[in-house]
Amino acid sequence: MKTALTIAGSDSSGGAGIQADIKTMTMNGVYAMSVITALTAQNTTGVTGIMEVTPEFLALQLDAVFTDIYPGAVKTGMVSSGELIKTIADKLRKYKAKNIVVDPVMVATSGARLISEDAIEILKKELIPLADVITPNIPEAEVLSGMQIRNEEDMIEAAGIINRTFGCNVLCKGGHQINDANDLLYRNGGYIWFRGRRIDNPNTHGTGCTLSSAIASNLAKGENLDDAVENAKEYITGALEAMLDLGRGSGPLAHNYALI
Repeated sequence: MKTALTIAGSDSSGGAGIQADIKTMTMNGVYAMSVITALTAQNTTGVTGIMEVTPEFLALQLDAVFTDIYPGAVKTGMVSSGELIKTIADKLRKYKAKNIVVDPVMVATSGARLISEDAIEILKKELIPLADVITPNIPEAEVLSGMQIRNEEDMIEAAGIINRTFGCNVLCKGGHQINDANDLLYRNGGYIWFRGRRIDNPNTHGTGCTLSSAIASNLAKGENLDDAVENAKEYITGALEAMLDLGRGSGPLAHNYALI
């Protein structure tokens, strides 16, 4: 049994964060472990409370995982504190973690900043350079590249800048304003497009968490990066096409669609 670790926050409604990651990893055939960065009180309509763990307790969780069931891949999600980001980076270096997928959650699709400027700088300095691949959305890719992205050519240029700056592969996720569901993977000085089809489903809560966790799962199973991304996109498509409709807001994906 291959193994994967998610380092992220808990979503009490189960659609994103740790819960989405564990469901995704399980459905993609690996044993899932978790290190929790924060508890959240949230549902499909929004977040009403966040309680972060301390850096000391975060370190204890990471030690517990890495010294017993060593993960074949690691996915990191939203970490809002610079101190916590540094703790994660220190432990990933200490244990020589492999197949690291960083979902650099900094900016909402609406453009709203989700973490402080200081935390973004620590993310860029400490964690992103450790990644095998990062999975920014368009606003996040703009922050990391320092340029505006208006079309597919800009996506290629921005991904190249990020690749050269941080030394990691980049999966730049397309947005509806630019090219719908087409994602760009920039690696080894070149790039490949993964064309997706638009699915008319308003329930997309946790899509980013799910994609990065599926990629990590596939890397843990020994797939190369191109195949890992392609298969992860297929999984996301299936989870969206199931048209699960729960809650009063933007609902979750059907992570278990293959079992329904």
